[in-house]
Amino acid sequence: MRLKRLLIAVLAAVAVLADTGAAAGGAAVAGEQLPITTPPPGSAAWNHQRVDGRTPPDPATAAPAAVAAFFAGLTRAQQNALAARHPLIVGNLDGAPITLRYRANALAVAAERSAARARATDPHLSPAERAAATDRATRCDLLLRPGRRLLAFDPRGRGLVAEVYGDLTTAQRVGVVVPGADIDLGHFDRVDDPLRSPAGMARALHGEEERQQPGVRTAVIAWAGYTTPVGIGPDAATARLAEAAAPRLERLLAGLAVTDLPSAPPPTLLCHSYGSVVCGSAAPRIHAGIRTAADPSGVTDLVVFGSPGMGVEHASQLGTGVRLWAARNSSDWIGDVPYVEIAGLGHGADPVEPEFGARVVSAAGAHGHTGYLAPGTDSLRNFTAIALGRYGDVR
Repeated sequence: MRLKRLLIAVLAAVAVLADTGAAAGGAAVAGEQLPITTPPPGSAAWNHQRVDGRTPPDPATAAPAAVAAFFAGLTRAQQNALAARHPLIVGNLDGAPITLRYRANALAVAAERSAARARATDPHLSPAERAAATDRATRCDLLLRPGRRLLAFDPRGRGLVAEVYGDLTTAQRVGVVVPGADIDLGHFDRVDDPLRSPAGMARALHGEEERQQPGVRTAVIAWAGYTTPVGIGPDAATARLAEAAAPRLERLLAGLAVTDLPSAPPPTLLCHSYGSVVCGSAAPRIHAGIRTAADPSGVTDLVVFGSPGMGVEHASQLGTGVRLWAARNSSDWIGDVPYVEIAGLGHGADPVEPEFGARVVSAAGAHGHTGYLAPGTDSLRNFTAIALGRYGDVR
């Protein structure tokens, strides 16, 4: 235990002293977070209903393929009725129709906004609690703006959300942005510094895709669908939250494969900072062999940038289902974090080192820990080329 405390202190000190970027900026060592691993509230009521005599798929155990088969047997009216009665369940149910999830999540966000507004005026709450409720209501207002498409929304804890940019139902190429620490409902989309948020990164990638290859239909998912570390502390230095997040990411990918993307290649994963630990945890279970006419190889492109490590010592330990790419710019403070794993602390070898076995790409022009998708950078151009499958254009 003494060794663990010492190593945590060393990792935290190195990151904080290295720069004031991203999670390190102004961060005191944070407390441990409780990961959300169970289905949303209302699962019991969902499981006890019958639809035309059929039992609906259990949100805790049903595979996305079983979910897709269930909804395929329903009429449009029956689907809409389920979304209206159980928006939190349908909106987060991988394998359910994409547009139905958009509708359900809009209802769930509206309900959370109403609840937050009520808390904001509750005289029995403290001023801090009322202020937090006001902020959450404001965040929900932003998510309810016309044109926003939420693939997931869960108000529990700090809040989980996933948003789609582009038309996911017709996309020929799909990307999924997996963010790192300090991301939640309150930090999903930042006006002041958009590239510090998954929404801003996803918009930047989608915009560059349209610029590079306007004739290709693309979509990018900003996936803040897991409980992230807060600040620098035990959660950032261990894989505990990543291991809890990995099954959620795996279900997302399995759901996309059986719903509206039958002819598209597997989505490209773009994993930033601690998000690369999540992707490393999930990678061995992202199996090759999901082959389509669009991509006979069935291999998922996995891009890690600003990575503290992926929990392994070599890319071969990630399994055969991924093609790994890695990038880090010279001013990113994460490069000063020790690339070690001792007694469960740290995240293993450096993915940009040649001996790791990743395809290392240029990040020239990028600055700091969050500047990888800034306009004009090599990293944005390279990540976009990978997401489009234009491998010959990658530097």
